[in-house]
Parts: sequence; C-alpha cells; structure tokens
Amino acid sequence: MYKKFFDGVIEVITGPMFSGKSDELIKRIKILTYADIKTLVIKPSVDYRFSQCEIVSRSGLKIPTFLARTTQEIRDLFTRDNYQAIAIDEIQFFDEEIVTFLEQIADKGIRVIVSGLDQDFRRKPFGSLPNLMAIAENVTKLQAVCSLCKRAATTTARKVLNEAQTLIGDQDEYEARCRACHSL
Repeated sequence: MYKKFFDGVIEVITGPMFSGKSDELIKRIKILTYADIKTLVIKPSVDYRFSQCEIVSRSGLKIPTFLARTTQEIRDLFTRDNYQAIAIDEIQFFDEEIVTFLEQIADKGIRVIVSGLDQDFRRKPFGSLPNLMAIAENVTKLQAVCSLCKRAATTTARKVLNEAQTLIGDQDEYEARCRACHSL
C-alpha cells in the first residue's frame, strides 16, 4: 500500500463506530511521518469527544490535529504549507464540497486518507463518505463486534431517542450491531 508515496490517491477507512477507524488512520499517518511525508491532519471542530487538539482512538493512540468546520477552512489550511498528504478523521461531518476538493488535490499528486462512518444510525448513507468511497482507489471497511450477539458488526445503532442524523456521542449513545441485531 505504501510502496509509492507520491502518487495522488484517495484512501477511505470506514466501518461502524467502535471498529478501529481512528486507530487505522493514525497508523497510516505515522507511516507517512516515518517516510517524511508532510501531512496535514484534520478533524471536524464538532467532534470534541476526546480532545480538541488531537485525534484520539479508543485504544489510546493520539496524533495532533487541526480543527475545521468547512471545506473552505480545510482548503485554507492546506494552502498554508507544502503538504504532500492530507488525513481527515470523521469525514462524514464535512459538507459535500469536500469530495470535489479532495479529488482535485489527489489529481495533483496528493495522498488523501479519510476515515469516518459510511452509514448513519438508520443504516443510510452518511454525509460525503459514500461519494468518496466511489472515487477512492482504496477502501478499507472495518468491522466491530456486535454488542448483542458478538458477531461481526457492520452498523451503528443509536441507544437514545433522537432523530437527528448527527448526534455526537460515544458508548452512552451508540453501540455496534450486526445486520440481524440492528433495529431502529
């Protein structure tokens, strides 16, 4: 996967909550760091669960990050320096313009790595991630463990009553479920 570092490519890491997406993203960022690939690391400013200035995985891995609300803010951060790669966590929280921007920079030889949920709690496509999956060269779809039957989980179930598509939360609000155990 990392034999050639300078080819423009889009990599997507997805799966339900609790599947290790942030761990995988941090691992890939560290590989780029070891190879001296200057990487812009971004997370959405709405994701304040574990840290305001880091991507933090549930296993305890951390990496410093910039916060952004919009694609324009990401574009502004990206143009401030001579980045060779960009990594974005929780990509589903950014507007649809992110797809065009990331495709444009990948076309210019920039490595793009994103992670996030491809489905919401209703098992419907979530945000821009499904569109990024369609144009990505590499898609890694992770699985978690179903909180009910302990089989492979591919969905995220919401445990609280709230119909909004976006509800920032963690174990109190969500759990991983397999297809058979997922209910609305």
